[in-house]
Amino acid sequence: MEGSLVSAIVLNFRTPQPTVECALSLLQQSVADKMEILVVDNHSEDDSIGVVRNRLSNKDNVRIIESSRNGGFGRGSNLGVKYTESEFILINNPDKRLEEDGVIKLVEKMKSDTGIGILAPQILHKDGTRRYSARSYPGPLDVVIKRTFLRHLFPKRLDRYLLLNKDPNQEQDVDWIVGGCFMIRSDLFRDLGGFDDRYFLFFEDTDLCRRCYLQGKRVVYYPQVKAYDRKNRLSEGGIWKLISTRVGRAHMASGIKYFLKWGTKSQ
Repeated sequence: MEGSLVSAIVLNFRTPQPTVECALSLLQQSVADKMEILVVDNHSEDDSIGVVRNRLSNKDNVRIIESSRNGGFGRGSNLGVKYTESEFILINNPDKRLEEDGVIKLVEKMKSDTGIGILAPQILHKDGTRRYSARSYPGPLDVVIKRTFLRHLFPKRLDRYLLLNKDPNQEQDVDWIVGGCFMIRSDLFRDLGGFDDRYFLFFEDTDLCRRCYLQGKRVVYYPQVKAYDRKNRLSEGGIWKLISTRVGRAHMASGIKYFLKWGTKSQ
């Protein structure tokens, strides 16, 4: 939408109801009249697109885009961004709900500090517990420790990776943020070439944040803005889930690509 301030990208893959609810919640933002919402169906091959079109096609400022194939999270998000003309891009997964003044608070923070390239809110579950969405760069062992009994043997390493020794209520520069809800400057996203779409699912956010820093911009965790998330995550579970599920295997494949690209050191 020409003249919009923020373009929100909502990527759907066989989750039409949460996608619709997410888009409707974004329409309730205090700055909704300056936003466009691009709902990208990532070739769901089910009734998703029908549900999405039925519920959203008559909404102002909502655009529905159909991908010809499911190329993963990064590729689907990149497709949505191709249709944007806004100053800022909000990547917002269907299960994330920003508070109603969340978008404008993110915009105001980014406008006040041009050194910020990526800005992310604090993510809370509905029961009030916090998701550890701001992290240090991982090494392969960190990924294993987080998912296994090794977390009890290497608590300091887990603390370092998940920033458990940091105050979650304090704004801070971080290595990377989990990619389900964050704002990025549109010109920076394009300068970076968007997400590296060689990652089908997972690690594309870590990779983007690393490239953001190489571009001279900061990644900032901003708990003054809150978003709410469901409790269970696709990336949760132990080693067996990594091996036995399609999502788990995608996680492993992306991890291998990430560490081959950036090396295995956590710093």
